[in-house]
Amino acid sequence: MSNYGATVRDELRTPTRVLRRAIPQVYAGYKQLHDAAFAAGVLDTKTKELIALAIAVSKECDGCIAAHAHAAVLHGATPEEAAETIGVTFLMNGGPATVYGARAYAAFTEFYTDHNL
Repeated sequence: MSNYGATVRDELRTPTRVLRRAIPQVYAGYKQLHDAAFAAGVLDTKTKELIALAIAVSKECDGCIAAHAHAAVLHGATPEEAAETIGVTFLMNGGPATVYGARAYAAFTEFYTDHNL
């Protein structure tokens, strides 16, 4: 089993907390935006998390990949849905998506396995 997602989250935990303490109002504003963007509407939260996962792959952001892979699992996404979502990033982002897509799928399957034990 891969530990990619958990490793990324662990590496970012401390520096993120330090920065959050330094700029709490900015983080509070970001949380408000996050909560509004991911609230269920015409699109459910699972779909929005899969979109965010695809964007994370395209942006080559390991922390975003870990966060949205985990959130997608928590909102009921399946490995097949994650794989298809990541597949679209290959079209839209080319070769780099094949690297970050593999990272995203590793993180997703890691969290999916842990969540479904």
